[in-house]
Amino acid sequence: MNKPCPFCNLPASRILGGDELALIASDGYPVSPGHALIIPRRHVGSFFETTTAERASLLQLLDRAKAIIDAEFNPDAYNIGINNGPAAGQTVPHLHIHLIPRYAGDSADPRGGVRWVLPEKAKYWA
Repeated sequence: MNKPCPFCNLPASRILGGDELALIASDGYPVSPGHALIIPRRHVGSFFETTTAERASLLQLLDRAKAIIDAEFNPDAYNIGINNGPAAGQTVPHLHIHLIPRYAGDSADPRGGVRWVLPEKAKYWA
C-alpha cells in the first residue's frame, strides 16, 4: 500500500504562502532556521514534468520565500536545491525546491556548497 503524499496533505500551520499553482511551506526537518520548500500544488514528481506556468510560479514563490526568510531570520546566504529522482536523493516523490538559509559560521568551510552531495568530488579546489 502506498503512503499518502505528505506534500499533497500539508497542515495549514506549515504553509507560509502561495498561489493557485504552488505554495511555500516550512520544512518539516529543517537544516537551518527558516528552511523552506516551494512545492507545486499538482502532484508531480520531477521538475522536468512541470508546465511553463508551474515553473514560473515556483520561481516567483522562491523570491517570495526569500523575502519572508530575510525578514524573519536575516540569513547571510542561501543554498537552493532540488533532489530530482531517487538516485539524486529524492525521498518524497513530489517535486519540492529547498531554500536553505545559510549563516556565517554555520559551517567551518562552506565552499563547494551543493557539491557536497558527492563528498569525494566536492573539494575541487584542493
